[in-house]
Amino acid sequence: MSDNSLEDTIYVTYQGNADTRFDRDYYVERHLPLVMRSWESHGLKSIKAFFPSSDESGTIAICECIFRDEAATEAAFAAAETPAVMADVAQFTDVEPIRFRAKDM
Repeated sequence: MSDNSLEDTIYVTYQGNADTRFDRDYYVERHLPLVMRSWESHGLKSIKAFFPSSDESGTIAICECIFRDEAATEAAFAAAETPAVMADVAQFTDVEPIRFRAKDM
């Protein structure tokens, strides 16, 4: 188990193919900073984006959000800023994000 066992890691994935609209530049330069600004005060510690090297998996983007703990995650998703974060998704894709929690083993 890691030393950061209280941290709560949320992954957000976007599924699609080569024809799926996904503006990587907007995502990295505008959306992720919006997420950080909106949720940092609620306990978001870091955010990273990953782009698979091929579209064979059907995954076009992965975002890793590390929160201080599970309570911080819940506070962020319940925050007044969250509707603006969610509405911003339409600026870079038509894909519905898939969110899941990772557990440290």
